[in-house]
Amino acid sequence: MANKEWFEVEEHETIEDCLKRMSDLGYMPVKRMEEPIFKEIKEGSSVKNEPIRQRIRFQGVKNEQ
Repeated sequence: MANKEWFEVEEHETIEDCLKRMSDLGYMPVKRMEEPIFKEIKEGSSVKNEPIRQRIRFQGVKNEQ
């Protein structure tokens, strides 16, 4: 059974930086997930959710080599 781990693209790095970090640790990406991060904004008596950034994560499996 392969060892799996999730890696998140940090705010200060690019997708390529994250993939390189995974590779340096011996992992190969097999799945990508994206989800928006929202901020609640109150406008009078209503609440509005506004997207502020995208959260990107990669699932990696340990290389067998």
